[in-house]
Amino acid sequence: MGQISCGTRQFTTGELQQRACQAAAGFKAMGVQSGDTVALLLRNDLPFLEASLAANLLSAFPVPINWHSTADEIRYILQDSGARLLVVHEDLLPAALEAAPASVTMIKVPTPPEILHAYLIDNVPEASPPLPVWEDWLLAFPADPLPPAGSPSSIIYTSGTTGRPKGVRRSPASAEQADVARGLMLRELGFRLFADPAQISTVVTGPMYHTAPNMHALVAVSCGANVRIMPRFDAEELLRIIEQARVTHLQLVPIMFKRLLGLTADVRDAYDLSSLRHVVHAGAPCPQQMKRDMIAWWGPIIHDYYGATETAMVVSCTSEEWLRHPGTVGKPVPEATVLILDADGRPLPAGEIGEIAARVHNVADFTYFGDQAKRDRVDRDGLIAPGDIGYLDGDGFLFLVDRANDMIISGGVNIYPAEIEAALLEHPAVADCAVFGIPDAEFGESVHAVIQPRPGECIVQADLAAWLRKRLSGFKVPRSFETCLTLPREDSGKIFKRKLKERYWASDQA
Repeated sequence: MGQISCGTRQFTTGELQQRACQAAAGFKAMGVQSGDTVALLLRNDLPFLEASLAANLLSAFPVPINWHSTADEIRYILQDSGARLLVVHEDLLPAALEAAPASVTMIKVPTPPEILHAYLIDNVPEASPPLPVWEDWLLAFPADPLPPAGSPSSIIYTSGTTGRPKGVRRSPASAEQADVARGLMLRELGFRLFADPAQISTVVTGPMYHTAPNMHALVAVSCGANVRIMPRFDAEELLRIIEQARVTHLQLVPIMFKRLLGLTADVRDAYDLSSLRHVVHAGAPCPQQMKRDMIAWWGPIIHDYYGATETAMVVSCTSEEWLRHPGTVGKPVPEATVLILDADGRPLPAGEIGEIAARVHNVADFTYFGDQAKRDRVDRDGLIAPGDIGYLDGDGFLFLVDRANDMIISGGVNIYPAEIEAALLEHPAVADCAVFGIPDAEFGESVHAVIQPRPGECIVQADLAAWLRKRLSGFKVPRSFETCLTLPREDSGKIFKRKLKERYWASDQA
């Protein structure tokens, strides 16, 4: 039987399931029924898992909300999802109280010491209306057993690159569909390496309001693995946990690789990482040298996959495959079809860049909650186009080029920021960067780069442009640069490009 822990608190898998049954009884007493939604405004914590599992036991859907959201963004998701209930950490209550409609019942979760420490929270606001407290509320209900929930499921709201985000909701799955989905996740997360799930030890490193960490955590718990929840990612702390807990499996994103590789050699060498068996990453493009450095450090145990909230995992890649096809995110898994389409929806040959359309077959379909029209717009004759651009090589390996919404059209030419960002990250003075289009009277858009220098480095625009001209075609070199101390990133590692773009496009439209 697995152990689930966060900070100093720890439960067995059985104890966590019992608490989930108690929470499910409490949700039911509050009127939650099959098909309803329960919103979670929670940082990484045990109640996040308890509430998610409880909702699933009632065939209801947990709706994780990015706790970086403003009150207006929270209000939109609560209203759009039709949430009857909101479970919220106490330090996030001010935004929740401002956002929540009167129809939403709230349960507060005291913010534990490890989260207060991780986020440097000095004090938690005391002024709030009387609300049920999660632990006292949960323990007031019986742990009556409920039927198994099948594959865990959440409604994850997309990032909202253009317009308001939409919640991705899976249709009810048949037993066969649930088995296919579960089998795919267990295989690609590497959990089938051990016949006994209790031999698996993993860490939830990313925020569970995102798809990949959410599913990783719920699948690991449901299969009986040992799970440690990190309140917030810290590179050296992760190494300490790997050694102390003999961690076997991890799911990371490239920004975590970057921070791990940024540790000094003596710190990296101080920890025993020999227990690691399967490390998978996704969520953002990974610079090639960074991937090589991680394989050299941790060995050929690093796997890649590509998918979207809408499609699930559709391709995967071993270290050996990646080294033979540098930059790939993998080949289609046996359960999936992946095509590259032109602007008219026709399949393109190998090497041609176009829209990625994919689908895992014989799994439950999805819709965007309350927006069937948007669901129809991403359909490509039964495949799903989540908005990514890429190509397949002659051996069938997929390469990502960029997000369609990030593409810059300058003078009628398509320019992909991800390619420019990868080249910039190879510059020894560049710690981080973001490339996007800004208004240009002559060309419509011009390429602009925001650079975060490494400590002690000074960025000279002419030198950086000369560096790029040796690696890229001239039309791809940014026409303007700016520097900043820190680029705004989500906890998942994705850059908030929308925040960087706003001031340029707002003034253009004024």
